[in-house]
Amino acid sequence: MEDNPVAQQPSQQPTRVDCFFDPACPYAWTTSRWLLEVERLQPIDLRFRIMSLSVLNEYREVEPWYREFNDRAWGPARVCAAAEALHGNAVLRDLYTALGTRIHGERNKDYDAVVTQALDEVGLPASLAKAACGDEFDAALRASHLAGQEAVGEEAGTPVVTVDGAAFFGPVLTAIPRGRETVRLFQALRTLAGMDAFAELKRGRGALDLG
Repeated sequence: MEDNPVAQQPSQQPTRVDCFFDPACPYAWTTSRWLLEVERLQPIDLRFRIMSLSVLNEYREVEPWYREFNDRAWGPARVCAAAEALHGNAVLRDLYTALGTRIHGERNKDYDAVVTQALDEVGLPASLAKAACGDEFDAALRASHLAGQEAVGEEAGTPVVTVDGAAFFGPVLTAIPRGRETVRLFQALRTLAGMDAFAELKRGRGALDLG
């Protein structure tokens, strides 16, 4: 029998973890699935919050293919913002899973269809899909995005992860760790979160499709 990878003592309060995601971003998707694995193996207080690559890159000069990606990414992010504003933060977990499974797992880039199917799957009103094409919930989206940026202390892409108040851009993962590796990585992140002197760590991440 494999050793229990849970290292947290029962007397400790669960570590607060916030995962700021853009539903269109594959890096955020992989990191979010890792955090769900962590949650399965040890007590953490995991919450999902929205950020937006469309907002982040709104006025930047970027390659044409990336501009197209950002222009299309408004839709799912706006729908998430509308769902949270009207139905509470708790709905983001299942809605993000339903969206991401289609966008990243099934590689379905028809966001209109993805949004419709995801809303139906999680039992949210189909009328929320209209938010994708309007700016009614942009203020809420921008505010959530800004909260993630302010937590990091500078402009950062997605994902942004906070651990007990210490915020990181990343970790950016190219695969979902499993088993003991899941918790080992989380323990390492907690260690870094507790070190005031730590600022940045990065290496090559390979290619992931953003299209």
